[in-house]
Order: sequence, then structure tokens, then C-alpha cells
Amino acid sequence: MLLNLITDIAGISIGHATDLTLGSGVTAILFDEPAVASGSVLGGAPGGRDTALLDPSMTVERVDAFVLSGGSAFGLDAAGGIQSWLRQAGRGFAVGDIRVPIVPQAILFDLLNGGDKDWGLHAPYRDMGYEACRNAAKGVFDLGTVGAGTGATTATFKGGLGSASALGSGGHVIAAIVAVNALGSATIGSGKHFWAAPFEQDGEFGRLGMPPSIDHRMRLKGMNAPATTIGAIMTDAVLTKAEAHRLSIAAHDGLARALLPAHLPLDGDTVFAAATGAKPIETPGTFMELCHLAGIVMARAIARGVHEATALPHEGAQRAWRDL
Repeated sequence: MLLNLITDIAGISIGHATDLTLGSGVTAILFDEPAVASGSVLGGAPGGRDTALLDPSMTVERVDAFVLSGGSAFGLDAAGGIQSWLRQAGRGFAVGDIRVPIVPQAILFDLLNGGDKDWGLHAPYRDMGYEACRNAAKGVFDLGTVGAGTGATTATFKGGLGSASALGSGGHVIAAIVAVNALGSATIGSGKHFWAAPFEQDGEFGRLGMPPSIDHRMRLKGMNAPATTIGAIMTDAVLTKAEAHRLSIAAHDGLARALLPAHLPLDGDTVFAAATGAKPIETPGTFMELCHLAGIVMARAIARGVHEATALPHEGAQRAWRDL
């Protein structure tokens, strides 16, 4: 039975480090064995680490982990903490007798959400990355205002961390994890209905359906501050690096269906993709179905991230969808 989480794919562990006072956090996505990986960036203001190696033309094919983090550019330290944890475990790309953990990272901007960002000389994200690894586990994990979704916001309601999964007709699992920190909105107009409503499964974000009329006027949380929705799409299928890249692009379709507007000049919308390779693809149509499902599970995961979020404990913090 699926948990409707990315951990429905065997060999993946998720760990969070959450600091509500800081109003930020880190999510570590760890693979038991290096996974074939790629990714794509369609926002105009991305922030990342080791993302260039994900291009299908680059040499390194597999990664040991992904990192999703708050903190904007300061948050890029989180990958260092995760590399330290993986190095202790003897993980990494072999170069002679040295192993270098491969840990691509994407960050989101959460520096203006009311949290206490007076952290002194060094930002706390390296330690938070290490803590996220120590907290990593398989099975059920928390959604909403946790990990990379801790400080996330959107144009209308508090953002958060979401996940969703689906089972393809060939028996392959495909799933998404995403930190929703959009310049635009996951909800329609000023109401509580989600743009992703047509894709909802089993009442996972309120069972509200669509409103009687659609207000598609642009709503932004600001005109100057950057924002980013960052996440990953994964499957247990056997994929090439080029196919993983295509899967990440298909997942962006779900991002655009769940957020309005998306991929703006000040968004940093980034989607990683990975394949654990547990199950071969038997028919040519199977990969196309996985691309189809990638957009759907990403849209569902985005709505779940907003649906599960709770407001930060700061005066003036953005209200959560649940506050309705």
C-alpha cells in the first residue's frame, strides 16, 4: 500500500532539520545506492550547488543525495553538512582512494518571513544539513512547515513541504517532493480552492474541487523579493541520465498547473530527477506514462505542501491555508 510519499520508492530516506525561531530549515533526500540523476531549472532566479553536473552531457551520472534548503545563498552551506555525513558513511564518487559525495542542492528565499536571521558570523545551514541526515528515515515523514518548507510562503497562504506518489500501469512508482515557496499562488483567487484540484486523490488536500468561477488575475507576494519552488521527481524505473532530464521537465508541467503564475523572472523554480533503477521498463509507452504522471504527482505534492502547512510562530507571519 502506497503512503503517498516519495519514500514509497524503495531505497530513499528523508530527513528534516527545522528551526521555527529561525523560520527556516533543510530537507535531505538520501539514496541507499547512488541514483541516476538530472534536473532542470525554469525559473529566472535560481540558486543551487553542483547543479551543472546534472546536465545529461556531463560525466558524473549518479548522485548520493539531493538537498532542499531555505536560507537563500546562505543555505548553500547545507550540502557541506550532508557531504560530511555521507563521507563518514564511506559514500561518494571514487577518485583514486578518495570518495567525494555527490550532493546537488537547490535553495529557496525565506529571509523576509519574520524569523530571527541574526545568526552571527556563520549561517547555521551546514549543521542543519548534518542534522537532517541524522534524522533521515524511510517510511512516513512530516509535511508542511518542516525542513525546507519551514519558512516557505506563497502569494496567498503559507507554503510548505509536500509529497505525493502514484503507481504506473507497469508497476513503477513515481513520486515527488517539493518545498513550495512561490512568488505566485497555489490557490485560486482569494479563496481556499487549489489550482491542482483536478488531480487530487482521496481528499489529500481538502476535497474541495474547483470553485464556481475562476479568478485568474495575477497574485504575487512581492515584486522585488525572489522566490523559489524547489523539488524532485523520482522513480524506481531504470532510466538513462537523458531520460531523467526529460522526467524533470515533465514535472515542471505539474508545477505550472499547481501554481499561478510560475517560472517568473524572480522565481528560481528547480526540479531534480532521479531513478533508483530497481525495475526495468518493458514497453516504449511506459516512459511516456511516467512523464505524464510526473506532472500530476508534482501538482498534487505542491497542493499538499500548502494544505499541510501551519503559520510560523512570529507576529505578522503569513497565515496558513488551515487558518481558514
